[in-house]
Amino acid sequence: MTERRLPMSKDMLEKKLRQYRRHFHMNPESAFEEKDTSDYIAKILEEAGLSVTRNIGKTGLVASLKAGTGNRAIGLRADMDCINIEEKGQHEYNSLRPGKMHACGHDGHMASLIGAAMILAESRDFNGTAHFIFQPAEEPGSGALAMIDDGLFEKFPMDEIYGFHNEPREREGLISTCPGPFMSSEDDFVIRLKGKGGHASSPHVTRDPLVSAAQIITALQTIISRNVSPLEHAVISCTEIHTDGAANVIPTNVTISGDARTYSPEIQDMIEGKMKEICWHICQMNGIEMEFEYNRAFIPLINSAECVEAVREAASGVEKITGIDCEALPGTGSEDFAHYVKHVKGCYFRIGGRKTENLDEVAPPHNPQFDYNDDILMTGAELFARIIRTRLRE
Repeated sequence: MTERRLPMSKDMLEKKLRQYRRHFHMNPESAFEEKDTSDYIAKILEEAGLSVTRNIGKTGLVASLKAGTGNRAIGLRADMDCINIEEKGQHEYNSLRPGKMHACGHDGHMASLIGAAMILAESRDFNGTAHFIFQPAEEPGSGALAMIDDGLFEKFPMDEIYGFHNEPREREGLISTCPGPFMSSEDDFVIRLKGKGGHASSPHVTRDPLVSAAQIITALQTIISRNVSPLEHAVISCTEIHTDGAANVIPTNVTISGDARTYSPEIQDMIEGKMKEICWHICQMNGIEMEFEYNRAFIPLINSAECVEAVREAASGVEKITGIDCEALPGTGSEDFAHYVKHVKGCYFRIGGRKTENLDEVAPPHNPQFDYNDDILMTGAELFARIIRTRLRE
């Protein structure tokens, strides 16, 4: 199959992708508020000759491109939303919107997906349909479900779906993924305790919920250490505690919040049940009222072995890729891409962006100093395009 020449050089396309990425970075929008972002993407892709459908999952959009007579379809997905934090980096393209920042790299993901669409719109060297999915609200974990509930797979039937996340701690150009569990669930919990507050000098006339909170936080760690096999993976983290007490006031109310992560639905069930049991017994022992909330915000992301192999095959033909690891360790981060691969087989992978050997110099995602490595924009674009070409051969 011979690729037709792009209307611009690769260097010119890469320059455009940098411009797109920096535009997104300067104009971040939070979950389900990505209207300007959607407008910007739609204009570019319509001018490139793609058919664009707006307002799938509120602010999401799908751009479609058909070539040849093939009946198979492949989906490629990028996320659009930013994080609600204040940027602390020093760039000429810093966020123009106070309290909002692309601190996770979604600006780069979008630019690479646009690049793949532009490459394929010119070459048309595949046989079937490519769907370019721009998803809102990945950060709260509700955007994928919003698009699915809005008929994504009915309106745009597809056989497979692919997505990626930049990984600033892995070396530039390294592709990493694995079959089976690749990213964990995230279950958010809130434990509300109510006792009887009073003066710190007279604890005997109070029912101190803070002591119960301390017992609960410690006891929750035994769920993993004594109920989960050392060969399995799970973690429980209590990340916040709030009280209505003061230095000389024993509180009446204490709230504990945090999250639990695993790759197994069975372990999710066990963790939720054990947490309820521990909280209830400690509170009963101490005369404390308790409310317990447990929300399964993200489900485990399970990659198809066939689609992992497809990524490996496609990546082997991309010049800027410096390595391919299809037996990478799973991550304990979470991604709502997991909801897509419950419906169709697919693969989620990482693209490394680290330039330095000193990890202390690398700002991780969700850090106010984070910045995307623009040198991997074309890597993502070309890999996405090659996935379409290899999976939709003539």
